[in-house]
Amino acid sequence: MTENELSSVIIGEAIHLHKRLGPGLLESVYEECLYFRLIQRNVFVERQKPIPLIFEDVKLECGFRCDLLIEKKLIIEIKAVESLNDIHLAQVLTYLKLTNIKLGLLINFNTVILKNGVRRVVNNLR
Repeated sequence: MTENELSSVIIGEAIHLHKRLGPGLLESVYEECLYFRLIQRNVFVERQKPIPLIFEDVKLECGFRCDLLIEKKLIIEIKAVESLNDIHLAQVLTYLKLTNIKLGLLINFNTVILKNGVRRVVNNLR
């Protein structure tokens, strides 16, 4: 599947979860449930995937971790916050740049209507 096809699957599953669970839970709950749903659909998912930083030709393990890495081509960052802001978008963009991945989804489950909490983040510097 392409990144866009995968993102459609992810958003659909996230909407399903949000309808079943609603807002107000911890990020870890939404992450676990989304992971479970995707595995059930035979999607290759890595949870809490470490993202190293290469600085002056040295690979540094700085503690960066994306919530979900889908098929090695789509990063999902899950939030449960009052509202998304620029720092959340910057976090996803940083992960995309460090991994050389083109597309990320920032999903805030703490919204009344989930589609209002979904942001696509594109790495144009590949």
